[in-house]
This record gives sequence, C-alpha cells and structure tokens, in this order.
Amino acid sequence: MRAPEIIQRKRDGLALSEAEIRFFLDGYTRGDIPDYQMAAMAMAIFFRDLDDDELAVWTDAMLRSGRTLAFPEAPGPCVDKHSTGGVGDKVSFVLAPIAAAAGLTVPMISGRGLGHTGGTLDKLESIPGLRVEHSPEDFQRLVLTHGLAMVGQSADLVPADRRLYALRDVTATVACIPLIAASIMSKKLAEGLQALVLDIKVGSGAFMSTPDQARALAARMIAIGERMGVRTRVLLTDMDQPLGWAVGNTLEIREALDTLQGGGPPDLRALCLELAAEMIHLGGLRPTLTLARELAAHTLDSGAAHARFLQVIAAQGGDLTRLLPPAPCALPLPSPAAGYIAGFDTTAVGLAAVRLGAGRTRAGDPIDHAVGLVLHKKRGDAVAQGEPLLTLYAHTPDALPLLRDDLLRAIHLQDTPPEAAPLVVDRLG
Repeated sequence: MRAPEIIQRKRDGLALSEAEIRFFLDGYTRGDIPDYQMAAMAMAIFFRDLDDDELAVWTDAMLRSGRTLAFPEAPGPCVDKHSTGGVGDKVSFVLAPIAAAAGLTVPMISGRGLGHTGGTLDKLESIPGLRVEHSPEDFQRLVLTHGLAMVGQSADLVPADRRLYALRDVTATVACIPLIAASIMSKKLAEGLQALVLDIKVGSGAFMSTPDQARALAARMIAIGERMGVRTRVLLTDMDQPLGWAVGNTLEIREALDTLQGGGPPDLRALCLELAAEMIHLGGLRPTLTLARELAAHTLDSGAAHARFLQVIAAQGGDLTRLLPPAPCALPLPSPAAGYIAGFDTTAVGLAAVRLGAGRTRAGDPIDHAVGLVLHKKRGDAVAQGEPLLTLYAHTPDALPLLRDDLLRAIHLQDTPPEAAPLVVDRLG
C-alpha cells in the first residue's frame, strides 16, 4: 500500500478498508509515514468524515498502537468518566473518590489544560509532592490498592494519539468530530474499562457550543464504545457559565476539598453526584439510577469519599497540609450597574485566568498554580451596583486593570431575572 493513494481515497470521499486504516496508523506510529502525510489525512477526514465502520477500526488501531491495561483482580467493576473540558471543571477530584468509595475501580488517566480550559493534572500539581507521571506497573498497583489513581498518559499508552493530537493542534483539525471521538475513546478503552460515562460540555465555554454538535459527538462515541464491548453513557452538561465558583489550579483543589467535606458550590455537588450515580448504575452496583443516586450521596455525605481522596493523594506522594495558598493580591471586580446575571462568555472568563498564568497558550508553557479567580455571582443572581462580581487572585495589583474590561464584557447583566437553565441538558446511550 502507498500512503498518498490512501489519502486520495479519503479526499475523494471513499470509505477506507480496515487494512488501509491499520497500515496508515501503524506506519505513522513507527515514523514511516511523516507528519505532513498524516496532516493531509486529518484534513481529508475533517471534510469527508469517517463512517461508523471506519471510525471503529481507526479507534482500535490507535488503541493498539501501544500497550493496554487490564485489572483482572480489581476490587470492583472498572468504570471511568471523561469530560470534554470546560472552565472551573474540577469534577474529577470529587467524582472519582465517590465512585471508588462506593465500590467501583476507577483507573483515571487525565490530561493537561490547553487554551481556555484547565487540566486535571495541572490542578493536581498544586499539591506539593504529588506525582502524576507513573509507569503502567505503578499505575496498576495504585488502582488495585486504592480502587483509584489519577495519572497522566504514559509514553507507551496510545502513542498514535499523542502524535496525532499534537499535529491536529497545529493544523486546524482539532474540531473534527470523528478525530475527537477516536482520540478520547482510544485513551479510555486502553484503561481496560467495562463501562464509561462521558460528560460532554455544551455552551459558551465548551468546544461543543450547541446541543446538536454535542449530540453528534456523543453518538459517535457511544457507537465506538458499544462496538468494542464497553457500556457507554453520555450526559450533556451546561458550560454557559463556569462550574462552581473557583477558576484556577489551587483554588479549584480547595473548592473540591470543600465539596468532599460537605460544602462547596451547589452546582458542583449536584453534577458530581449525578455523574457518580451514572457510573454506579452503569457499573452494576445498583439496579436503578434512583438507588445509585442514594449510594453516591451517602458516600459523599458520610465522609468516605473524602477519606478515599486523602488516601490516594498520599499514595501518589502528595501532602495536602502544604497545599499551595492562593496568590496574595485579592482584587474584587465591582459591578458597573445593578441587575441580574444573565449569563457569561465562559471562554473569556477562562482566558482571563490563562492571562493571569493559570493556564497555557502553548504546550510546555509554565503554570502558575496560585492565580485565578473566584466568582461571587452566578446566572440568575441579583447584584447591586458596586457589589463584587468576582475576586481575582494575582501577585500584583495591576492584574485587575489589565483584565477588568475583558471580564466585564464576559459577564452579562439584565434588568430581569433570566429563565433557569438545566445543569444536565440531555442524556444519551
């Protein structure tokens, strides 16, 4: 086979055979097919799509480009959650301990932030001493011992995805539904899962801005999961405002800890319990979602999830007694007028945190774990003129003048209360 002929077939809208797909991805993983040919293939797929058969083979070929994991001696069913990313999304730090303490095995392989969304690994590294890079053998040991580990992707786990994602990022092919679906599902299927719950964010702070886009992505991922024997369920959830109050690394870890101890923002608690219930139900620990919700709430409210989080963090070398404090300058942003919060440009809020140093605009940029912001008002809340909308946490007072106009444009006020919006937009699978 020749790579240019395979690219040409996809460019012309023809379906690729299993042999052609495996030849192309195997060659790319080995380095026999160069980046420029894969870039051409990615653009051809962007415009011509992959049908369900092609997508299943493409995902399987990526999955098998490296080693895969298995947990035959796991203490409970292997179930994980994946989020497509948003602003203030610290769900994993609450959800995963709930699921593990309820009896599931949660081998969570996470990523770093890029653009306006934060990364689970970056947030975890706010905890001094915590290690997120582990060999597959250490990862398996952590999971079997504690029912949970939260680590980064090792070099030999789905290497085709590591190369292809970096290439897509610089060739304008990130927003390609079949390639997004294959990227997410290949990494998750490499964990040896029996079931998977997907949290696809929808709205102004999400990569999928409309429910129709999110449903299209959900359908592709559900089809992959079911074809490969992994029970898959999708929740479309609201990202038209930041999740919780905190945006920024150590700020979000602190908010997650507060939630694990019975406090925290109501929307964060509600979403964590709903996703945990889906995991518990899909994993077979409870026969109905109602009973699964009861188990999730009991696990959180009893302190069992908090205890499991402390146990896992210590096992990965972290010392929560030395959790990084927020940056020293607390800078309130007063409201320019009275009214009600109608909504947010959530991406702009996330980018403000990035400009402070909480995120990165290029892979490899350093992260400032101490900076960020905490909202005081959410959608539907009344606000008086001069009342703080949020507080920035920065190292110098000049951060507020630099970001004030962008943040005020990102927070939309109106004279009347807006209609309530659901936290869970839809369920599929």
